[in-house]
Amino acid sequence: MTEADRETIEEVRRRLRARQGPFVPGKALPVVDQVVATVLSQATSDRNSERAFATLKTRFPSWEQAADAPVDEVADAIRCGGIADQKARRIQHILAVIEEREGRIDLGRLDGLDDQAVESYLTSLPGVGPKTAACVLVFSMGRPAFPVDTHVHRVTGRLGWIPPGTTAEKAHRLLAPRVPPEIRHELHIALIVHGRTICQSRRPRCDTCPLTDLCDYYATTYTATAEH
Repeated sequence: MTEADRETIEEVRRRLRARQGPFVPGKALPVVDQVVATVLSQATSDRNSERAFATLKTRFPSWEQAADAPVDEVADAIRCGGIADQKARRIQHILAVIEEREGRIDLGRLDGLDDQAVESYLTSLPGVGPKTAACVLVFSMGRPAFPVDTHVHRVTGRLGWIPPGTTAEKAHRLLAPRVPPEIRHELHIALIVHGRTICQSRRPRCDTCPLTDLCDYYATTYTATAEH
């Protein structure tokens, strides 16, 4: 395992961009919406989490309504996103803490804080970790954060950018400082797409991957398996 330098990281971005086409950022959500959407994304597919978020917003047009509703009604609204009872309790707890601190369920004032202060505030909310905070920073606020989701964690592990067995939280701390700020959002999305389509969990499609000469996994595990 060799720590990726800036040149290698840039090369990975360039190759993935050539394979995937132009980078088009998605529509920014308000901060509270992004927090809830990220909670819903845990332990489920993107399609299911997006459906759960859309249903939740339809059922409860304001976050105050979601906070005040019976927890089983919130869970029912997000059932398609998996572990609904646990997520419903977490979402209501987060909304309650925000309302207690801010006097309303709105985090627009975070725009006036620096990145570290925003991260500190968000990770002080119940069940909110560095990944969710980074998602808010990059997707809602346009800040140069680098979230490490399951795909980014897997792909960067196989590339050898993080040591084997590194937790997602530790990977976030290791990777964010290495990735140039101006490409963090783009590289995050590119790695996710790569993880979904080529560097999959169970059967990575190494024979179609544009990164094999930069990849520890290909040089060791995949090559050794192919030889047998």
